Amino acid sequence: MTTPSNTNTNALPRGTHIGRTALRVTDVEEMTEFYRDVVGLSVRHRSETGSVLGVAGTPLLVLDGAGDALERQRSGAGLYHNAFRVPSREALGDSLARIRDGWRLSGASDHLVSEALYFRDPEGNGVEMYRDFPRDEWPIADDGTVRIGTEPLDLASIEAAATGADRAPTGTDVGHVHLEVTSLEAFREFYVDVLGFEVQTTVPDACFVSAGGYHHHLGANTWHDRTTPVEGRGLSWFEIVVPDRDALDAVRERIAARGVAATETDDGLAVTDADGIEVRLRTTAPN
Repeated sequence: MTTPSNTNTNALPRGTHIGRTALRVTDVEEMTEFYRDVVGLSVRHRSETGSVLGVAGTPLLVLDGAGDALERQRSGAGLYHNAFRVPSREALGDSLARIRDGWRLSGASDHLVSEALYFRDPEGNGVEMYRDFPRDEWPIADDGTVRIGTEPLDLASIEAAATGADRAPTGTDVGHVHLEVTSLEAFREFYVDVLGFEVQTTVPDACFVSAGGYHHHLGANTWHDRTTPVEGRGLSWFEIVVPDRDALDAVRERIAARGVAATETDDGLAVTDADGIEVRLRTTAPN
């Protein structure tokens, strides 16, 4: 594992974080029940064509139904996993209990900065539930970047911490989004050079970037050799939330300077990366 030096002079400020993510799904009912009962989110809005789920009044996940139009298997770039961050080890224990009671766990890791559980939703989208270690315990490389590792996770101790809660607690959010991309060079050019994230860690065929010294807000990999843009079911869009209008304006200026097409929205702007993944940037909370 290597940890490259950060030379980004247009870095996004501390306080930048991931907002909502949106998935295109074929079965709204099944997917809504999964994210409610297994992930532990609460349903904020529901209709025949979609639903919005979140925690304590905060929307985190949008499910957009498109029926049989999305039945084919995804082969292009898109989502590797959505990572829901819980605020405590007890909450992670409750997550593990819900997964074991109603679903199936596919992996678990101690990443030196966090403890993580991995599984897939009914339509094959990757899901991570994790909790961070205290920030002052994260391993830091000589160049100031955060080191991320992969070690076995003591599931017995996670299970022992469970309290029996059937819902994710207040403070749960989308800690990061991990993408499958066609080119790591193009990923870095867009998310680092244009948007302003900083590289924290690289591993073979993967790159992890963040704002404000977090271990990673975005991951990207080419492990499955995706060669075509995002298509079909899976990731529709995700949000990057910046702390103030000045930060948003700085991103807008970098986007314009690079000639990247952008669409103004009610609360920010929307752009697409090299793989056609839509990224929405805003400062204020969504309705």
